[in-house]
Formats: sequence, structure tokens, C-alpha cells
Amino acid sequence: EIRGAIDNSLAAVKAVGAPPTWALSNHDVYREVTRYAPDDSPEGIAIGTDRARAMLLVELALPGTAFIYNGAELGLPNVELPDAVLQDPVWERSGHTARGRDAVRVPIPWQGDTPPFGFSTNPHTWLPMPPDWRRLTVERQLDDPASTLSFFCDILRLRRNAFHFAENDVEWLDSGPSVLAFVSGGVLSVVNTGSSAVQLPDGEVLIANAPLSGGKLPPDSAVWLATR
Repeated sequence: EIRGAIDNSLAAVKAVGAPPTWALSNHDVYREVTRYAPDDSPEGIAIGTDRARAMLLVELALPGTAFIYNGAELGLPNVELPDAVLQDPVWERSGHTARGRDAVRVPIPWQGDTPPFGFSTNPHTWLPMPPDWRRLTVERQLDDPASTLSFFCDILRLRRNAFHFAENDVEWLDSGPSVLAFVSGGVLSVVNTGSSAVQLPDGEVLIANAPLSGGKLPPDSAVWLATR
């Protein structure tokens, strides 16, 4: 399905001579951490975070322009909001049957340990911020090399320095039903969507979203390998 979406986009822009553009989420779509999670438990959100980081490696390995929806760089999930605070017109127009898109529009947590986390001097922001976002603030993540924000910074630097995009070409490799592998910009990207670790080809590891053991890529993870 991932390959089909990529091929469809590349074919569409090729037909009109336009550069490809990519996005995993926006203000109308569930945040990827929540969308990729098997459930909304802490364990489920942790899996969703792993998968979101893996898909970011897919997005940023593709030629063209990548769009990052604010908050994705912090690994923010959707927020379950009480009915009384919903602001999206969809909520009113539907007679309170469709909750709308407010779950992905909560303000960004910048710093501190309590809402509004430096976003405003007013504690009553237009949508309330959950207290447990104290662990996801920009301030805290900048000091944590294992955080989602640090991961974003690392791979954005690598995209700038390790990739050499000449054309909007993606070369697919035969990799089996649960593995996606392609070369673009001189870098090999491998994604494991299955339930067991897979053996990686030889190559210099540029970055992975999970530890590699014995040259194997674990489930729900991706890696970039240098090809030249």
C-alpha cells in the first residue's frame, strides 16, 4: 500500500511535469502517531511512535518536497477533548455527531511542566493542552538525544547532506511482502512492516529509528543505508 501511494503520486506529477510533494499528516488528518497505533494505550502509542518515525524515513527519502505538520516533530498524538471545548464548525454543523478535527489542532507545547507550556500567557488556550504533554515539550526534547525532535533534526541533516537527487526516480527492490525497499538519491531505504526482524543487505548504516541487532531490522522500523 505504501509503494502504491508513492507510485501513484510520482505518476501524477510526472504527467504534468511537476515536482512531487509528500506529507504524512495535516490539520485535517489524524496525527501519524495516533493513526499508526494499534490502540490508544501507552503501549499502542509507543508502537505508533515507532511507526511514525519509520514512515518519516520513507517520506524524507523521496525526491521532491516534504511537508511536516507542526507537532509531528514532537511526536504529538491526537488529543481526546471533552465535548464542551470543541471548536471545529463540523461539530456544530453535524448536530454534535461528528467531532471534527480539533484532536489534531491542540497548541504546541514549548516549555515548562504545566499547560499552556509556554504557548500563551493565558492558561485557557483555545483548545486545552493535556498535562502529560510535559514530556513532549520542545524544551525537554531538545535535551534528549533519543527524542522524536532530536530524531527529526538528525534525519533532516542527513537528507540535506547524504542524498543526491538528480531526478524524481525511485528504484524499487524485490524485498518480500512485508518489507519495502527502494533507492532514491543514492540512499537505500528499507522499511519492515512485518512482525519479525529481517536481514539487511550490506551497507553503511546512516540512521535507523530502532536499534539494529545482528544486521537485522526489527518490526515497525526503517533504516537508511549508503549505496555509494
